[in-house]
Amino acid sequence: MPTKSSILSSSYYYCFLSCICILLWQYLQVTTAFSETRSLLKPPKISPATGLMNRWYTWKEGQIIRYQVTGPVEGKPVVLLHGLFSNSDHWRKTLVELPKSGFRVYALDFWGCGWSSKPPPHSDLAQKCNGETHRFDQIPSILHNVALKSSDGKTTRIVDMELRHPFGSPYNFYTWSDLLTDFCKHVVLTNTTTTHTRSREVALVCNSIGCSIGWQAVMDTPDIYSGVFAISPNFRELNPAEIPFPRWTMPMVRGIQQCLRQTFLGTALFDMLAKPDIVAWMLKGQPYAVKKAVDDTLVKVLLDPLLTQGTRQVIFDLLSYSAGPLPEQQLSSTLFPPETPVWVCYGQSDPWTSGPRVEALKSLMPVEIVKGFSGVGHCPHDEAPELVHPLLLEFLNRVQPKVISQTNDEEDDASRQDHALAESPTIMP
Repeated sequence: MPTKSSILSSSYYYCFLSCICILLWQYLQVTTAFSETRSLLKPPKISPATGLMNRWYTWKEGQIIRYQVTGPVEGKPVVLLHGLFSNSDHWRKTLVELPKSGFRVYALDFWGCGWSSKPPPHSDLAQKCNGETHRFDQIPSILHNVALKSSDGKTTRIVDMELRHPFGSPYNFYTWSDLLTDFCKHVVLTNTTTTHTRSREVALVCNSIGCSIGWQAVMDTPDIYSGVFAISPNFRELNPAEIPFPRWTMPMVRGIQQCLRQTFLGTALFDMLAKPDIVAWMLKGQPYAVKKAVDDTLVKVLLDPLLTQGTRQVIFDLLSYSAGPLPEQQLSSTLFPPETPVWVCYGQSDPWTSGPRVEALKSLMPVEIVKGFSGVGHCPHDEAPELVHPLLLEFLNRVQPKVISQTNDEEDDASRQDHALAESPTIMP
C-alpha cells in the first residue's frame, strides 16, 4: 500500500512535470523558431574545477572516456562515481582532499555523461557497448517478490522489478558497471607500483545513481573492490517498483518519455533549460540545500559538457530509464559479497532521497554505518565536504590502510602529464 508521503512525492513530481510542459508550450507559442544547433564546446585541457589535466581512456569500440587522477602513484586507489547529469568535476573538493592523506584518486565521466562519448542510443556502435546484451540470456530480466522499503523506512513492499531498459537503450547500469570494471582493470590497477594485482584493492566512492553503478560493479566483479562509500543513494522514483500508482499508469508515463525522446518537444525543453541562470536556479531549488555551494564554477562545469554533440538524446534516454536495479535489491542480493563493507551517508534536507529509507539500509548485511547530515541536500560531498571527508577517510582507512606519500608535487605533476593527451581528442566525445 503506498504511503501518504510517497504519494505526495510522486504527485509533486507530476505537477512539476506538468508545469514544465505548460511553460514549454508557452515558450513555443511566443518563439517563432529556435536554433536546432548551438555552439558545441570542446573539452578543456585543464579542468576549471580541479586544476587537473583531463585524460582520455579509450574503451570498447573506440569510445572515449574522460577521467581525472591525482595523488601519489603508490597511493591506494580510490575511484569516484558521479550522479545523474553530472561528471567527474562534481568531485572537485574530494579530488583535492583525499590525496593529502596519500590516496591515488580517480574520477571518470561515465559513458554518455560529461565529456565522454555519447553515440546515438540505437546506433550499431552504441548497441555494441550495451551491457544488457546477453546478460539476461541465462538470468531473468524480471525479479519477483523483491522486498523494498517505503519512504517511511518502516513499511516493507513486496514488488516485481524490471531490470531491462524499456527502450533497449545501452545507457544503463549494466553498461556502466562494465565500463567501471574495464576502467579499473586497464587504468587504475595497471598504474599501481605493485608487481602483481592484489584482490579487492579499489575503493569506490559514489553519489546518487553512482551508488547503484558501484554496487552493480561489486556484484559483477567482486574480486576488484574493497568497499563502497555511498553518498545519498538514489531510489529512482520513475522505476515501476517505486511509482505509488497502479501499474497500468506505466504506459502513460512511458508515452510521455517516448514523446520527449523522439519529438521536437524534448529538444525545445532542453534548449530552454540549458542556460547558466536556469541551471543555477534548478540546483538551488532542488538538490542543493547549502545554496552558497552553487557557484559559477559549479554551474559551468556541469553545463558545458551538456552542450556537446549527442547530449539531448542521452538525457531523455536516461529520463526514460524506468527500470533497472534498486539499492535494497542490490545490497540483499546473494551476488553482493557480504564481506565487502558499505558505508552510507546522506543529507537530511535531501528532497530526492528519503532519510528514513536510507537509514533502513542498516538492516542489510553489507551495510556497516549510515549517517545523516543536518541541513545538507543531495550532494553532501560538494555542499558540506567538512562533514563528509572525515567520515570518508575513516572508511578508507577501514578498507585499506593509508599510504604516506613519498612523491612530491612536481613528480606527481610530471606523472599526470605523462599520461595525459597533449591536446583535446580529435574525435569529439
